[in-house]
Amino acid sequence: MKYSIGVIVCAAGKGARAGFDKNKLLVPFQGSTALEKTLSAFDFPTIDEIVITASQTDFAEISALCQPFSRTRVVVGGDTRFASVYNALQTVSSDIVLIHDGARPFVTREIIERCIHSVKSFGSGVCALPCTDTIAVAEKGKIANVPDRNTLWQIQTPQGFFKENLLSAYTQAFENAETTYTDDSSVFAAFCGKPTLCEGAKENIKLTHASDFTDNHSRCGFGVDTHAFGKEQTYITLGGVKIPAESGLIAHSDGDVLVHALMDALLSAAGLKDIGYYFPDTDEKWKNADSMKMLERVVSMLAQEGYGINNVSIAVQAEKPRLAKYIDEMKNRLSSTLKIDPTAVGITAGTNEGLGYVGEGKGITVHAYALLKK
Repeated sequence: MKYSIGVIVCAAGKGARAGFDKNKLLVPFQGSTALEKTLSAFDFPTIDEIVITASQTDFAEISALCQPFSRTRVVVGGDTRFASVYNALQTVSSDIVLIHDGARPFVTREIIERCIHSVKSFGSGVCALPCTDTIAVAEKGKIANVPDRNTLWQIQTPQGFFKENLLSAYTQAFENAETTYTDDSSVFAAFCGKPTLCEGAKENIKLTHASDFTDNHSRCGFGVDTHAFGKEQTYITLGGVKIPAESGLIAHSDGDVLVHALMDALLSAAGLKDIGYYFPDTDEKWKNADSMKMLERVVSMLAQEGYGINNVSIAVQAEKPRLAKYIDEMKNRLSSTLKIDPTAVGITAGTNEGLGYVGEGKGITVHAYALLKK
């Protein structure tokens, strides 16, 4: 049976804990707003309608913000999340409804589809993650008891249900107003039955405090470098490893083209200048310099900017020499300098099938990607 799918996005709160002078969902966030990012996550063909709750204060601004998104409409919310969802539920025409916090902009299509599948299979789908920390129940600042964490889950959104069931539960809860409900699963549990959990995600966080809106997301960078053969020596240096070769690579430093490309990727990800700025070939200090020492300096520069390295991926294009048996050693040298696990260093090596300067054995080109974490 084909079911229509509706979504209620809760956006009627004030977000007081974030300390902004307006609704936190409407402040600038990663190039747009948190609400726009949330709506984008649900803007795909499976979703038939999206209802956004808004306060009277924000109604006009949220209505304008929603214009680019298809199948959306805005309704006035209430003084509480419960009241806002109840108001919106009465306008939803779809068979299945997902309730989602507007302040969870990192929800993915995969999470959403898992939630929908759970509703179709079991009548409900509440995104959640098992607790990994010990949770204590406290009384007056002291631990009263410690529940078994194997029975504890962190509840997220979306939370999905058949619309008629959830509306019935909300109506009964509204008529029994002495109980407070913090989410939709608790309303469903009180009047319909035990909701079914489905897999959430660590990344599906809720933006709550001002610090959640700071620039703490990952940054990626790309670097590329090329060096020509022709130096009178019997080896080349790649990733800090000396490899036998017919001649060396021409460069001001030791010619480690792999490390040079990687340095540019790291500097680019952090928004810094390129290696030519920090290690100019006009400075005798860097003549025949060990590129791994230069890489150490770049890692220190990143740390000063507040960045650590998540992982790097490097592709070497070289017709000669053959590199396969040196890759593990290169990974180990780089991981030690970058202060990451060797599994976070990816190195691939390939030829250029005889084409161009690489294919003719005249030089080596390296492409490098890096992902930084704040």
